[in-house]
Amino acid sequence: MRKALRWLLALTVLIGTLGTTGAATAADVAGTDSTTDIKERLLSIPGMSLVEEKPYTGYRFFVLNYTQPVDHRKPSKGTFQQRITMLHKDVSRPTVFFTSGYNVSTTPRRSEPTQIVDGNQVSLEYRFFTPSRPAPADWSKLDIWQAASDQHRVFTALKGIYGKKWISTGGSKGGMTATYYERFYPRDMDGVVAYVAPNDVVNKEDSAYDRFFARVGTEECRARLNGVQREALVRREPLEKKYAAYAQDNGLTFNTIGSLDKAFEATVLDYVWGFWQYSLLKDCDQIPADAKNATDDEIWTSVDTISGFSAYADQGLTTYTPYYYQAGTQLGAPTIRFPHIEKQYIRYGYQPPRNFVPRDIPMKFQPSAMRDVDTWVRHNARHMLFVNGQNDPWSAEPFRLGKGAEDSYVMTAPGMNHGANVAGLVPEQKALATARILDWAGVATSSVQADPQAAKPLAKFDAKLDKRDTQREMTLRP
Repeated sequence: MRKALRWLLALTVLIGTLGTTGAATAADVAGTDSTTDIKERLLSIPGMSLVEEKPYTGYRFFVLNYTQPVDHRKPSKGTFQQRITMLHKDVSRPTVFFTSGYNVSTTPRRSEPTQIVDGNQVSLEYRFFTPSRPAPADWSKLDIWQAASDQHRVFTALKGIYGKKWISTGGSKGGMTATYYERFYPRDMDGVVAYVAPNDVVNKEDSAYDRFFARVGTEECRARLNGVQREALVRREPLEKKYAAYAQDNGLTFNTIGSLDKAFEATVLDYVWGFWQYSLLKDCDQIPADAKNATDDEIWTSVDTISGFSAYADQGLTTYTPYYYQAGTQLGAPTIRFPHIEKQYIRYGYQPPRNFVPRDIPMKFQPSAMRDVDTWVRHNARHMLFVNGQNDPWSAEPFRLGKGAEDSYVMTAPGMNHGANVAGLVPEQKALATARILDWAGVATSSVQADPQAAKPLAKFDAKLDKRDTQREMTLRP
């Protein structure tokens, strides 16, 4: 979402190097130059260690650990190993800094901007997602500034090797992460491409989501989804018996959320959201058309396929504790209404993130965090591209640009869900977005500079390398 520790070496070289802006770079290490093998150059960075190298044609792919301070404000107070991967093409190419906001994939993958600029890609695992979690875990050190400072140190360490232009990117929580990084360290990157990044400025005001669900797709599709969701709650008793058997068969427990009943309702209330997040309008044909006359098995299967009945069990929540912690302390979380379901069928409503995090982890919401980022983006965005999906619930509260924004854009891919990308934009916007990314990366040709509509990705599509890994665990999160 494994540790190869070199504590003695790390602690030796960390003395005097672990400041917020004081990460040692490869250029600081004697005996390394452009003729040295890239693996040696990477491992010459203080605090960098190799987990493994995996072959991929045309690239070198490394899984690495990098020693980070638990607290960038007090770097002497302990360190942890943060996992990163490096898809190396050539130091003469631009570099894309990717984060999903969750675990890092240890399979070679190339984000869309990396394909567009034909560059290198460093991918970072978000702090506190295992194995990149300090031990013991001081959860107060999991916030957007600390995470941005992780990125800043990795960038500073690698810039001595990868000296060309840098673009940061990420989708969903990764898009949020790229945006927060830009807010706190605006001089690091030459451009930002943030995909489907939610912007919950005022946590208690979520009417935008209600408006979204009232008009998304078609009336027929909405009626099908609403019917199944309501019917699942009407049939709570028989379906919870089925859920109890399912939990027993799969060893599921419900200590964190509190009960099977709470987990059941949370899963059912995710159903409509989950459909639009991950499915397309054409997929409505797979939803039971007449929910009232559907069998219990048909209702169960549809909800389980889209929402996943393991999502709110302890076993489903554990991996994503860091996300729910952040949702309940800084990021915010949506609360929506269900006008198609009578009140007597809803016992808990959309439950707060506090219900999904173990009670021994303290949480306090900071309402100023998202307001600060939103204000900064509106007035200071520079070389930033936000790509949203027309039918993606998370795009109902998007980032917006103000008069102070420079060479920045918000674009929406028609009919697309939470997988919206530049390729899904209308042709004119697709070309413009591609041209700006190429320009920010310093690889736009004179013909593209003269006519942005001529812009195309520099690298050919690779079915394996360009496969989009979707962070889908059947639970309501970006």
